[in-house]
Amino acid sequence: MREIALDTQAATTVAIIDDGRVLGRAQNDSGRHHAESITPLVREALAAAGLPEQLADAGIDRVLVGTGPAPFTGLRAGLVSARVLASVAGVPAYGVSALDVIARQGLDLLAPDTRVYAIADARRRELYWGSYVAAGPDDVTLEGRLEVGDVSALLGAMRTAPGLVVAGAPIPAHSADALARADLGPQVSLDPAVMSRIVATRMSRGEEDRLHTDPLYLRRPDIQGQPTARL
Repeated sequence: MREIALDTQAATTVAIIDDGRVLGRAQNDSGRHHAESITPLVREALAAAGLPEQLADAGIDRVLVGTGPAPFTGLRAGLVSARVLASVAGVPAYGVSALDVIARQGLDLLAPDTRVYAIADARRRELYWGSYVAAGPDDVTLEGRLEVGDVSALLGAMRTAPGLVVAGAPIPAHSADALARADLGPQVSLDPAVMSRIVATRMSRGEEDRLHTDPLYLRRPDIQGQPTARL
């Protein structure tokens, strides 16, 4: 199974995965200019994997994309690009929350019965976060719903249901001091191979409804003067 995975939650990441192994990867760490970065990163990842530059000739079986949560502009660019790539390759596209991936990566490094709070920078001095437990060795279960808010809301939830914070790298500077007083687990960079594991597991259980490509914005768009587009 050959996949192209795309995520724009923070950095813009493109990877080519074959049977769970990353063959080629390209990334723009700036956190900006997602739309402009994606096409050259796709070409770079295909070249690194030793595949033809034309996606239709690269033997891609499916497209994977991170559905957020993330700010409007970058997330929309990633989702639109993933759907275009799927159309060009003539294959389906499947979505996974970046926080699901971060949580699974953390649990890979911890005891399997650990509760983790996966977090990512939401800008505006806020965090995206969710409470997770393992769902077998390759998936996670979200407890409740994904949240966006300041670090005090996260710490309040952790007092009620203790767990370890797993941060998508880097830990946001605006919350670093407060998080230093919390129970910290691993800090990870999103791994497309883990995204692939989650997709494969959910498909094997017939849970394709959990793999939609609808965006997880969690709040109003970060751009003003334009209506929110439905993708």
